[in-house]
Amino acid sequence: MPVEDATGTRAQARLLLMLLLAPALLWLLGLILLPHVELGILSLRARVAPRVYEPSLAQFRTFIEEPLYWNTFVRTATMSIVSTAITLLLAFPIAWTIAKIARGRVKSTLFVLCLIPFWVSETVRTLGWMILLRESGVLPALMVRLGLTPAPVELLYHDATIVVGLVYTSMLFMVVPLISALESLDDSLIEAAYDLGGNGWSILRRIVIPHAAPGIVAGCIVVFMLTLGNYLTPTLLGGKNSQWFTEQIYTQFITRFNWEQGAAFGFLLLGLSTAIVWLGLKLSGQRFGEVMQNT
Repeated sequence: MPVEDATGTRAQARLLLMLLLAPALLWLLGLILLPHVELGILSLRARVAPRVYEPSLAQFRTFIEEPLYWNTFVRTATMSIVSTAITLLLAFPIAWTIAKIARGRVKSTLFVLCLIPFWVSETVRTLGWMILLRESGVLPALMVRLGLTPAPVELLYHDATIVVGLVYTSMLFMVVPLISALESLDDSLIEAAYDLGGNGWSILRRIVIPHAAPGIVAGCIVVFMLTLGNYLTPTLLGGKNSQWFTEQIYTQFITRFNWEQGAAFGFLLLGLSTAIVWLGLKLSGQRFGEVMQNT
């Protein structure tokens, strides 16, 4: 092939690649990069007069000096980590059953059952929990009929209720990466381990978990970021005293119109999620590229 033809073919291939990537690049630029740049600018300025601003770190000092903001930040991080851990513990046996035990139509049915709750919006799912758990709801009335409580009890507006809602709304995002990772595990490895005298715990610890590690880390990253940034579920199930950090961000932006403080809180939340994800990758020994292949 002549040099000119080869050069023209490569140029056409690059042009085609750029055209194919253009929608994704525009989405990345317009909906992610530019808003974050704007938030960064907002967080590093202070209003000294109407329409007059000056560079300042006052918003970050407010976060450090105000115990309510700091305690809410730590509480949100802690409950997000707990919710992620519980989601993993519940999702792993479900994913193992779908990937390794169920066959044929049963396998498809089980996966669809995991998918069905996500056919409706998060608002509807959360309101369903409120109908079940409120004092006049289904579960308190059932507890009275069974003699477990003398009168209906309020099951909403507790930390445990928030965790239940967060686990429920994020379960699928843990199950799918785990199924993807576990399906590639060769069954003959497990059979060989049993033949060599291994028990269930040792096989799980030495074979199954190391093989599924990319899926575990991928699921934990997705679930943690979803729970950390969740606003609707903690607010509805936790009530006014939920003390969730995204609620503080909403209050600054919408209620107080303090966009500078809200932007600073948003960047603090972004920094927290980035730090936790980085720490999780370091502790697990996984690489980000390998993990993203399982998402």
